[in-house]
Amino acid sequence: MIVEYHRPTQLNEALALLARTEPATIPIGGGSALDRTALRPFAVVDLQALGLNTLQDKGRELALGAALTLQRLADEIEARQDGVLADLRKAILHEAAYNLRQVGSVAGTLVAADGRSPFTTAMLALDATLTLQPDEVPVSLGDLLPLRAERLPHRLITTVTIPLNAHLAYGYVARSPADRPIVCVGAALWPSGRTRVALGGFGEAPMLAFDGSEAQGCEAAARNAYSQAVDQWASAEYRQEIAGILTKRAVESLVSRQEQF
Repeated sequence: MIVEYHRPTQLNEALALLARTEPATIPIGGGSALDRTALRPFAVVDLQALGLNTLQDKGRELALGAALTLQRLADEIEARQDGVLADLRKAILHEAAYNLRQVGSVAGTLVAADGRSPFTTAMLALDATLTLQPDEVPVSLGDLLPLRAERLPHRLITTVTIPLNAHLAYGYVARSPADRPIVCVGAALWPSGRTRVALGGFGEAPMLAFDGSEAQGCEAAARNAYSQAVDQWASAEYRQEIAGILTKRAVESLVSRQEQF
């Protein structure tokens, strides 16, 4: 049951509210789903007036405000026309329908993501980092995902940062083009040769399957990562096979793109 609603205009005001233990206080920023029938009273802090919907190009990095909507990010990527993040836009379009992308935020999507989130899979491949307040210490998305319940209470994500010097490839298999993935792969390649492969389509969060100084071995790593990935949607054997195929395609695409630059 919601007992309080706050819409602060200053970050320190929002942090003071979130630091409370009674009533339990949670942030909302657009597109949030709340259980209003919960027996325990809780308060909400609306983040929409804090100016956290920015997008800043910082040389080799792109800093995304936590409340930036998925649709605006997709539009900005399309406007850049540099191809580096074109597949991040593909993952965003696969994440949700247009109306939901208009309200769903970057940080909110990452916080609420399960293993079948295309956007979170792509961001994990890009080694996205998040700035949490009041700590002001960047934390990698890969470190945060399994510890969201422990790390996020009384804290607020303000910025999500992704690299602009890494190319991303995203691919997936689903029952239909609009369905959530049974298997999806995000692969990122840096000019140095560093390669990261993240897998989605299963479990509580996407998983990092490979992070190496070169791409050799990433296909086998993707297959091994899904050796126990069985649920009502697919067998582990099927997911292993598809993960290997999608990873191979993604890395080949990335190498081809890098050779063109």
